[in-house]
Amino acid sequence: MTQEIVHNLDKFFKKKNKSLHNPIFFGNELKYLKRCLDDGYVSYVGKFVKKFELKLSLYTKSKYVVATSSGTSALHLILDYLGASKKDEILVPAFTYVATANAIKYCNATPNFLDIDKSTLGVCPKKLDVYLKKISFKKNNKTFNKFTKKQIKALIIVHVYGIPCKISEIKKICKNYNIFLIEDAAEAVGSFYKGKHVGTFGDYGVLSFNGNKTITTGGGGAILLKKKYEAENLRHLCTHAKLKIKYDHFHNEIGFNYKMINLAAAVGCAQLENIKKILFAKRNNFKMYLKIFKNYKYAEIFKEPKNCYSNYWLITLIFKSKNKKKQFIKILEKKRISLRYTWRPLNQLQIFKNCPSDKLENSKNIFERSINLPSSPDLSL
Repeated sequence: MTQEIVHNLDKFFKKKNKSLHNPIFFGNELKYLKRCLDDGYVSYVGKFVKKFELKLSLYTKSKYVVATSSGTSALHLILDYLGASKKDEILVPAFTYVATANAIKYCNATPNFLDIDKSTLGVCPKKLDVYLKKISFKKNNKTFNKFTKKQIKALIIVHVYGIPCKISEIKKICKNYNIFLIEDAAEAVGSFYKGKHVGTFGDYGVLSFNGNKTITTGGGGAILLKKKYEAENLRHLCTHAKLKIKYDHFHNEIGFNYKMINLAAAVGCAQLENIKKILFAKRNNFKMYLKIFKNYKYAEIFKEPKNCYSNYWLITLIFKSKNKKKQFIKILEKKRISLRYTWRPLNQLQIFKNCPSDKLENSKNIFERSINLPSSPDLSL
């Protein structure tokens, strides 16, 4: 059976790139970049940033969008805006890329790690509720950790690999505990829950357009918001908090150099024009892998849950045991087929070893038994 699967993988890849995830450019990228170069607007000034924000707003149906230099800077900006500090804890899944927790540490706040739901790979609402009942108390309309005495200010959920979380249930829990809900949808551009784009359910949402994402700006991100004054404040902060005073450089607070540049936004505009084709190709990748592994009893392709539409950013194969995973990796390595372990639970890293956490059985178990397969859209285009 393993030999048959390897044979079918060879047929699927043929002479195509076997790397994990490549960007694909087949639209107006060069045309728009040339326009930037011809106009001389290659940095923060130029029309493409506003154009990209508008296109994103229309696509995600987010009322306001602020384009940033990266998804990480977007997360940091939100946490700073909320006043996160050493007196605060931010709830976050252990099963995520390190940037999610790094943004918390940039504010000197403490990550408090949560376990995941095996059906979504995102925060488990049932475990979240039980954990909060165990560790927290409310005072003056705020929630605190009874053991550390720090305020639990926010929850960052992550739509891992483009699979939507159980966002409706999680949102209710956050409301009950007066905790801000931040959606890290960095991996989930083009993913929807009950027909609504992820990143638009919580108080704030974050997207990423890194070179390995579903669509790319080379490097970039965005914040999705509901309130105009917050969008204006965050846009102000990401441009060094500079006031518009003619001939003068006047800054009224500590700001950041986090605005997206015009060149990146130009590429993003072209990419968004082809997002439907890219998503169609990525779902074809998923269907092909589903077919290849259909009768393989030792592992299965992870599927989107009910009411979800996933972008299938990185297609995930989950094995019955970690030994089967090791055996299969050796076979793929000989074929020079790129793969990657799924996110290592962050509590296992030395840099986060002293952070509080719930029991993380699911995070550990999934990490030990799963890998990501090559998922570039050009595999099916």
